Amino acid sequence: MTVTATSLVQEFRYGLDAPICLTWELTYACNLSCVHCLSSSGRRDPRELSTDECNRVIDELERMQVFYVNIGGGEPTVRPDFWELVDYATAHHVGVKFSTNGVRITPQIAARLAGSDYVDVQISLDGATAEVNDAVRGPGSYATALRAMRHLAEAGFAGFKISVVMTRHNVDQLDAFRAIADQFGAQLRITRLRPSGRGADVWDELHPTAGQQRQLYDWLLARGESVLTGDSFFHLAGYGEGLPGLNMCGAGRVVCLIDPVGDVYACPFAIHDAFLAGNVREPGGFESVWRGSELFARLRTDQSGGACTSCSAFDACQGGCMAAKFFTGLPLDGPDPECVRGFGAQALAAAGDAPVPRPVGDHSHRTSPVPIRIGRRPDDAGSRGVPDRACDQSPLAGFRPQL
Repeated sequence: MTVTATSLVQEFRYGLDAPICLTWELTYACNLSCVHCLSSSGRRDPRELSTDECNRVIDELERMQVFYVNIGGGEPTVRPDFWELVDYATAHHVGVKFSTNGVRITPQIAARLAGSDYVDVQISLDGATAEVNDAVRGPGSYATALRAMRHLAEAGFAGFKISVVMTRHNVDQLDAFRAIADQFGAQLRITRLRPSGRGADVWDELHPTAGQQRQLYDWLLARGESVLTGDSFFHLAGYGEGLPGLNMCGAGRVVCLIDPVGDVYACPFAIHDAFLAGNVREPGGFESVWRGSELFARLRTDQSGGACTSCSAFDACQGGCMAAKFFTGLPLDGPDPECVRGFGAQALAAAGDAPVPRPVGDHSHRTSPVPIRIGRRPDDAGSRGVPDRACDQSPLAGFRPQL
């Protein structure tokens, strides 16, 4: 029997026995304060899962035959037991792909990673120059990321990923990102900016313009044959030709998120009580949530496309991203806020100043929004409270990376 992309989409739409892509945020602790952080990370939550609890989750994933997990945060490598958890997962046939800002990728760690067949690494970089990257991710973060890439390349780790969130300040740098990936023998991965976490505060300022959306689409068609997108840009299929991938929202169907305290959400970009399905600490653990959640059961039924179903592009774009709609105040059966036909912009204009849902759980170091200024990042010291301990301000207090 021939399996087509269309038949896979139809099967995935009604959910699977186990997620294809499980994102697991191990900690909210982070040495950076990226302005678009989808989980508003910074400070560690004292309720986060213990090592034993994490191991029990890994045992479940093995039983469910989950092939690999995407581990993030926060900065996952600042957990003292991070490498122990990675070793436990790979020993139990659960591959690990983890995202990092690179701060703890020393030459020794790079050599260790290069020797594993079950671990992949994504280095986060949101500007092809320090000027653009550091305005979003913080001073020195560009140099830290490139140092990590150099260590991985020198260790012989071929094909690690460079993960870029597309903004209106870096769309013009796509060729430069591709050149950086080629320089280090890496693979470029680009993802969509969502109004999630702290991203909700900067989405209006940072999300690509309509003209840049078309520019990105054309670039992917012309030069994106080896570029990963994580199915982030299926809303762009409204331009005509679909991009590689499933081109569907997999929330609660084939993807979900486990957060640091064990809460399970339908989507990594939808951290809100409306999309909370359960907690791995409850009886039955993660498997019970994935297979028995009422929320997931609803998401696995046919969803109304609302007015979008009358659009000729609906079969291609499927109405766009659930999280992007929700956190901009649009109905889930309405158009994507970045709808390429302009219907999202019209819906946002009609909504005016109506209140929009806010992401839950702010773990930020800072307590007020920080403006984006390319070329200069303002000193945010005055906006921070006085930490009780050094690690409340930075979980890497006292850590000196090896150059």
